[in-house]
Amino acid sequence: MADQIVNISSKKIARVAGIGYLVIFITGIFSNFFVVESLIVSGDAAQTAHNIMDNDFLFRIGILSFFIMVVFDVVLAWALYVLLKPVNKNLSLLSGWLRLVNSTIFGIALYNLLSVLQILSGAEYLKVFVTDQLQAQVMLSLNTFNSTWLIGLVFFGFHLFVLGYLIFKSGYIPRILGILLVIASIGYLIDSVANFLLSNYTDYKNLFLMIVVVPGIIGELSLTFWLLLKGAKIPEIGER
Repeated sequence: MADQIVNISSKKIARVAGIGYLVIFITGIFSNFFVVESLIVSGDAAQTAHNIMDNDFLFRIGILSFFIMVVFDVVLAWALYVLLKPVNKNLSLLSGWLRLVNSTIFGIALYNLLSVLQILSGAEYLKVFVTDQLQAQVMLSLNTFNSTWLIGLVFFGFHLFVLGYLIFKSGYIPRILGILLVIASIGYLIDSVANFLLSNYTDYKNLFLMIVVVPGIIGELSLTFWLLLKGAKIPEIGER
């Protein structure tokens, strides 16, 4: 069994990585933009709570989709480590661990979305709270989810930087993909630092989102399609 694991071809690993990236893109975009962001009304706890209760099943699907994203994030961390280990084993391991730390923190952040369901469950023990208090608690849980996710993105930004460097140095993956990932990593780190330091971050939120989203999508999506379409051309370790 161990020999079979060791002998998995680079082509298959590249395919696993490409599929993993694709699933992460689909689940992440759906859960964040089409579920969570669509239900939250900034500064209006009452409307946000009503939106979630009116779309309870959609909210649960969004949480499940996030969990699927975390699972494939772990698989992707392994696949990228195997693919890039011949370039530099220690840096490849570091890149994998940084991604796993991000996945772990995001998994912890998901607890806050589950707590929203508990708060809005109408359970008997919640009747000691008035409606306004429950709605405020929902908003607090959603904000904590975002804040915790933000901490994970710091590690993710460093992961992309190391990953981009490894790809640039690999010689068997186009260097431009490594450059794009390094640019994306800088965007993530700038956005995270700004979120922590600027009390009026929301005034510039759209600007910082453009700094993160555009380079991130271009870099990671380009790598995704390359792995799926051209990954079969990656030479085996013995051929490098």
